Amino acid sequence: MTRSRAIAYATEYFDSGAFLADLTRRVAFPTESGLPERRLDMHAYLGQEIVPAASRLGATARIADNPGDGGPLLIARRHEADDLPTVLTYGHADVVTAEPQRWRPGLDPWRVTVEQDRWYGRGTADNKGQHTINLAALEQVLRARGGHLGFNLVILIETSEETGSAGLSEFCARHRDELAADLLIASDGPRVAAGRPTVFLGARGSAGFTLRVALRRRSYHSGNWGGLLRNPATVLASAIACLADGRGRILVPALRTPPIPAAVRDALAVIQVGGGPGDPGIDEDWGEPELTAAERVIAGNTLEVLSLAAGNPDTPVNAIPGDAHAHCNLRFQPGTDIAGLTTAIRAHLDDRGFGMVTVEPGGVMHASRTGPGNPWVQFALASLERTEGSPPALLPNLGGGLPNDVFTDQLGLPTIWIPHSYPGCAQHAPDEHLLAPLARQALRLMAGLFWDLGEHPGTGQS
Repeated sequence: MTRSRAIAYATEYFDSGAFLADLTRRVAFPTESGLPERRLDMHAYLGQEIVPAASRLGATARIADNPGDGGPLLIARRHEADDLPTVLTYGHADVVTAEPQRWRPGLDPWRVTVEQDRWYGRGTADNKGQHTINLAALEQVLRARGGHLGFNLVILIETSEETGSAGLSEFCARHRDELAADLLIASDGPRVAAGRPTVFLGARGSAGFTLRVALRRRSYHSGNWGGLLRNPATVLASAIACLADGRGRILVPALRTPPIPAAVRDALAVIQVGGGPGDPGIDEDWGEPELTAAERVIAGNTLEVLSLAAGNPDTPVNAIPGDAHAHCNLRFQPGTDIAGLTTAIRAHLDDRGFGMVTVEPGGVMHASRTGPGNPWVQFALASLERTEGSPPALLPNLGGGLPNDVFTDQLGLPTIWIPHSYPGCAQHAPDEHLLAPLARQALRLMAGLFWDLGEHPGTGQS
């Protein structure tokens, strides 16, 4: 059998409707990790979908309890020979809250609805569709090689990624030997554009924090007390403005973008962001002016206000609220002193007279990336170009957050992420969808890559 046969099998799997059938079954599981009552659905998804998929790959699977507050995890292993490389592949079965009332009429988040090239449903893009592509591509390579992959395989599927991958790091530390591998190949997040295959090597970090101004237990009439009582909403707005200015530039020195390595700048010099179907227009005058658009979203630090509240936002009354709060988020690069986040914000606020603003730390997902020059990275890029005929886009890291640091820091692996979605997929929003032509192409690319991983000198196969 040949490489071209493996790719043909992957194409046939898509064209026959088998991929759509697998995805439809999997989307029907309401695996919302933000809802504790969905834990049984998590177990059911792993047991009814991933265990059989692993079995078809000749891998022995088991479902394990999460050592933290998260949902269950699955590990599956297939061992062919001690002298072969081992590939770890990862995915997550959980999805964000479905919010069915916000979806367009005629769409159901738990049912795949096909409208031309768009396949709608919660998890089609994030992440059920993506790990379904990878597992299916592995299966087609196994079929094309007559029952062999040519490498050892470890599969790790978690069910808490959308709530911060609770327990994942501790789980990997406990099961380091079982998860031992030479590299990670996984898929999540979007490509730079729908038609451009993409490789990214890590993720920006993400740190949440809450600013709170609690001055009184109740509100007071603004006509009777206005001008005499400090307004917590005004204080909070001013405090936020001293952290980031009206153009989105970070004003806290310790939170600003660290020096960008030359290799990262070089990789981003050819990357264009935005401009695709469904993409918002980019505000060119927003963010750090010395950075390009690609550098701002991929290699820069950004401070965002996620929500801001005081009083009754939907039904305001003529009263000075007693308290106000804002949930904020810092996306950050390696080199940022994230352990000192709260201290830096506290000192910055105090120096500007905002001692009444409290800073409450939130969850942290650490920044990490694999170097673009890593041999496995170059191997993967060459394989994808061989299949597609043109070089893929290379991003040093994704702009969003992923538990990449668990694999680089905890397991010591080079990490290669090959996303199978696109920026306009409505990930985390109503009307999430997967693009069918992209999924078909992704199956071919992954079949070619997994075939190439099984090649070694002397096989004579192509």
